[in-house]
Amino acid sequence: MHGAHALRYRHVRRSYRMRPRGLDRAMGSAHNAIRSVPAQREAAQTLEPSLRSFALAAAASVVQQATDDGASLEVQYLREHLAAVAPAGESWHARLPEYLARPRVSDVPLLALAHELGMTLAELLAVALAAAVEDDLMAGRALAYLQAPVGGSRPTLGLLARLLADLPDCPAALQTLAAGAAERAGVLTLNGESPLPERSMALPVPIALALQGIECDWSGIGIGLGSLPQTVLPPSTLSEAGRHAKVLAAAPSRALVIRSGSTVEARAAACVLAAELGRRAAFIETDRLAALGPWLFLRGLLPVMCVELAPGEHRKLLPIPGYRGPLAVVCGPDGTLEAQGEAALSWRVTTPGSLEREALWQGALDDSELARSLAREHRHSSARIGELARVARHMALIEGRTQLGHADIVAAARVAEGQGLGALAQPMTELVHDDALVVPAALRGDLDALAARCRARDTLTDTLGPAAITRYHPGVRALFVGPSGTGKTLAASWLATKLGIPMYRIDLAAVTSKYIGETEKNLAQLIARAEHAEVGLLFDEADSLFGKRTDVKDSNDRFANAQTNYLLQRIENFDGIAILTSNSRARFDSGFSRRLDAIIDFPLPGPEERRALWVAHLGGKHGLSTAELNELAATADLAGGHIRNAVFAAAATAHAQARPLVYNDIVRGLAGEYRKLGRHIPAGLAR
Repeated sequence: MHGAHALRYRHVRRSYRMRPRGLDRAMGSAHNAIRSVPAQREAAQTLEPSLRSFALAAAASVVQQATDDGASLEVQYLREHLAAVAPAGESWHARLPEYLARPRVSDVPLLALAHELGMTLAELLAVALAAAVEDDLMAGRALAYLQAPVGGSRPTLGLLARLLADLPDCPAALQTLAAGAAERAGVLTLNGESPLPERSMALPVPIALALQGIECDWSGIGIGLGSLPQTVLPPSTLSEAGRHAKVLAAAPSRALVIRSGSTVEARAAACVLAAELGRRAAFIETDRLAALGPWLFLRGLLPVMCVELAPGEHRKLLPIPGYRGPLAVVCGPDGTLEAQGEAALSWRVTTPGSLEREALWQGALDDSELARSLAREHRHSSARIGELARVARHMALIEGRTQLGHADIVAAARVAEGQGLGALAQPMTELVHDDALVVPAALRGDLDALAARCRARDTLTDTLGPAAITRYHPGVRALFVGPSGTGKTLAASWLATKLGIPMYRIDLAAVTSKYIGETEKNLAQLIARAEHAEVGLLFDEADSLFGKRTDVKDSNDRFANAQTNYLLQRIENFDGIAILTSNSRARFDSGFSRRLDAIIDFPLPGPEERRALWVAHLGGKHGLSTAELNELAATADLAGGHIRNAVFAAAATAHAQARPLVYNDIVRGLAGEYRKLGRHIPAGLAR
């Protein structure tokens, strides 16, 4: 056999003189065969030629001559392999080119890997020998016999260099193995800190198992969705995955970033992308990438990096040693990624349209009328639709029902965890119906108009012109302005009840951070998750986050302004419903008003509204006369929140004495509210 014994990609522009006949053909065939022929092991037949037999035959060739009677079991084992590949009088490698032209099925994975990595023939046989000791006890004993007194069942560099020295044109086997393609990719690893000839070479266990076609796990890597719920993706997403797969197949060195506010949805899209490429998705959540590339290749996996980026963060993707194929990344909507010196391609998984949502609901609920209603009224993502259907069905079964209705889905949306929102916001679970919201007629009209805008946000531009469609985002942003206690938060809960969506109040203490960039990162996660789950966000005291930008006098001002700029831009692009409350409109930046769809003023109630508030809070079992109610409404000039507190204080007094609530109880409650405000109770109320 002649040549440099090098296996390389055909497109690499490097020439090798006198390639061994049949070697490239065997590697190319194996490279293609690994994707279509399962890497199944043939029945163990020790005396049949194989790459392992050739490697062990090389070891037999250096065994000192011994009489048949005195030969040890190790020597006999090696001689059997030598006899299997080389009849008497022939060198152990004479028939290797013939074997490479027609290898056994069990050797196809290793030959394909050698072709993929560009391994030399010496490396190929070294890998075969290292693999042999991992599953054949006698192979390890034979190598330990040869390596005495150094010992050890894994082959040392010195032994490998000696065994492979007989290969033509392979004078530097030790250096080739110590720093060759197999070692760089992690297929062979050097152990210990001894001089090179005494250091052993090992095959990582996952790779050794993968070469035998055995499924095995890798720490920090999950294959497929695993325990995550299976998600049905709409046809538009499947079609988009197919288009991106064609691009990656044509340019396999490119990376694709799959962006979504839902981890489940992003991973489901990555699984579809991998299937389009004829692979399975391997989700990588570790930075230990050594030897990962060969394992991914042998198992036919598409590496999918799981990354979390903050707003404005730029990160370079680390290359996977020994891997040259396409790469995918799943992350949220923020940040940028760079792969091999250029920006990675990006694919944002969008919310399906009304017709696709209807089909998803139909598949999940098997109720066409309910599916049509839910698709029209809610902009749920595909993963959220599956989640709500499962939760609603579970809740109905607890009650002994199998038929689901619209109320079950709304209830499921309120109790289902809002994609991790609970860490940064509190759910407002109370239902507020029309009779509980007492506001002036003009304010009621403004709130009804806002509810109508929210319902129509998905189809609002269907009949409008191109100027309206351009840059349109289906989110709705409203600012409720008014003194404390005028019902701003109550109105936000009323709006959520009317729309049938959960409302989450932002926890400013959990969101804001003294560390630069952390506040933006927390808000980015919060908004992305809210968009996926279709929940409303309530920013109470919003001026603390969206307040006026200041003149830059020091670094703190510069970072505060950068934070405000990010929040203004992100809330403008928010696809959900956001309600902001404040006591004063003057506290907001002038550029913020343009980004709002509605600014609704909540004035202090007049006498008529105050009377309605007293009636709504007192109910029908009190002891106040009509005249006393009128006197309270005319004299006590307080907002609804204070009226509520006064009623609770009065009810506690009456309850302790086991009697109906009376006028004097209300007066004592009002006196406490006036003291809170630093004011005296009006003289007309005291008796």
